[in-house]
Order: sequence, then C-alpha cells, then structure tokens
Amino acid sequence: MTPLGDPRRHYWLIKGMARATGTDVVHAFGEGRLDNADWAAMVRDCRRCGWAENCADWLARGGAACVAPAPCRNRRRLAVLRVEEELAQ
Repeated sequence: MTPLGDPRRHYWLIKGMARATGTDVVHAFGEGRLDNADWAAMVRDCRRCGWAENCADWLARGGAACVAPAPCRNRRRLAVLRVEEELAQ
C-alpha cells in the first residue's frame, strides 16, 4: 500500500485536476452535490494514490483533458461532477 501523503498537498492536487478537467468542485460543493465527506474521501483516495507524483508532473506541464488520466483515483468522481454540472445548465 502506498504511504499516505500530506493532506494539503493532495487537496491542491485534486483542485488542480478539477481545474484541468473543467470540473467546478467549488460550485458543486455550494450546490450540495459534493459535501465534506465527499471532499474527505477524495483527499484520502488521492493520498493513497501511487500516481500522485506523475499527477503533479502532468499538472505542472499544463495537463488538460475532458477526464482525468486513467491512473487518477478521483477520475470517476470528477467526471460525474462535471457531467452533473453540464446537465444542470
């Protein structure tokens, strides 16, 4: 099992991945589609991800995509939030 990383670092990785995929997690939180338990689960999963270093590198290179790269443990959650937002418009 991958050792847990710093929660703040992984919070910012998630925010970066959300931005790169066009997912407005702040808006989702404000609408109640994402709650504190969801945020905590996302950070926990990111902290356990063995791809975190590659994620940071991908984001630093200006990574952008409709969905997060396949190794991202939050790929599905971010994609669902993005689709929910698109459907609500």
